[in-house]
Amino acid sequence: MIKKLDDIFNELKSCDKKAVLSVAAAHDEEVLLAVKDACEMDIIKAILIGEEDKIRKIASEINFNLDNVEVIDESDLKLCAEKAVKLVSSGKADYVMKGLLDTSIILKEVLNKEYGLRTDSLLSHVMIYEVPSYHKLLILTDGGMNIDPDVSQKKKIADNAIKAAKSLGIGTVKVACLAAKEKVNPKMQATLDADELKSMCKDGMFGKGVVVEGPIAFDLAVSEEACKIKGYESEVGGDADILLVPTIETGNGIGKALTYMANAKSAGIIMGAKAPVVLVSRADTHESKLYSIAYGAIATK
Repeated sequence: MIKKLDDIFNELKSCDKKAVLSVAAAHDEEVLLAVKDACEMDIIKAILIGEEDKIRKIASEINFNLDNVEVIDESDLKLCAEKAVKLVSSGKADYVMKGLLDTSIILKEVLNKEYGLRTDSLLSHVMIYEVPSYHKLLILTDGGMNIDPDVSQKKKIADNAIKAAKSLGIGTVKVACLAAKEKVNPKMQATLDADELKSMCKDGMFGKGVVVEGPIAFDLAVSEEACKIKGYESEVGGDADILLVPTIETGNGIGKALTYMANAKSAGIIMGAKAPVVLVSRADTHESKLYSIAYGAIATK
């Protein structure tokens, strides 16, 4: 079981077959720096789609040797995204990364009915955090895409996160459906949804090796001490692998608090398509970009 983000690198290095990453609109220094490091660490192979002159100029400036990297020349951003996605749907690449283009452009191509990576699931954002005060990696979903999901959507969001969690070698995935209290309250939709998701798990709807608890407050999900003080008993209490949030605001707030107030390292990918999608922000640290590429690679396994 992988308990540190750096352990993902070690796991990928030991793989005989390296995941191939297609990068849409790769003519961006920050993106190329992260891809360069991933390639030099021998954890992935890359195909770069974008303005070839700019890609090669940037690569020269950052000492990125492109001798063993395929570069596809394309200046149109829509076509960059289309070609990057088609590489995955055709099997030439294993997953895709957003470069210097809007998120809407890449996701539109991912969801294209003819050649995209659409499934019957729901696209959702999966963040993974290495928090100094927590005993293992912590997955948070969905603080980046789905605004106010209903219970059926939360089921799909949970499924995506469980798949991402199992790629880390977690035997029994423990899911905490967060709410403000542990008792079901008809006036609090989050508690109703959490209770229904827990029932779904008992009925086997999440498959084997999964425990869903809810409603449960954040402190009880991550703190054994809080569980002892409050007399709360649950297999998930103090040992959650996944925090399933009720709304995007909750996920966004918890995620930023972990990053800025708890010094957490992080990685993020989009799940729910036929392959992971790496979406990085310019506000992300270089380290976070590299971890996201690595997490996307291991999620393809």
